[in-house]
Amino acid sequence: MTDTVSITSRAASRIKDIVAAEPGATALRVAVEGGGCSGFQYDFKLDSQRADDDLVIERDGATVLIDSVSLVYMGGSEIDFVDDLIGQSFKVNNPQATMSCGCGTSFSI
Repeated sequence: MTDTVSITSRAASRIKDIVAAEPGATALRVAVEGGGCSGFQYDFKLDSQRADDDLVIERDGATVLIDSVSLVYMGGSEIDFVDDLIGQSFKVNNPQATMSCGCGTSFSI
């Protein structure tokens, strides 16, 4: 599986807006943690510090950081932003995920 992770233009636009509204924040950090209905879940938080082993993704003025451990579970993924009837959220389209919960916030490999 490739280590490449991409972000859509919709996600980049929303990240840029969120970061601009939060003093001190420079990027959105995406991590994979144990838990959730299906075994793993995504964690999204604002950050201002880059670690040496972070994958840094930049698009249209937005920055996403992913640590090397999370990258193992996210390789080949696309981060998108959706706005639908159930609300607004970031969505990770992960080709490694074999199963996910109904709300799409947790997954298994």
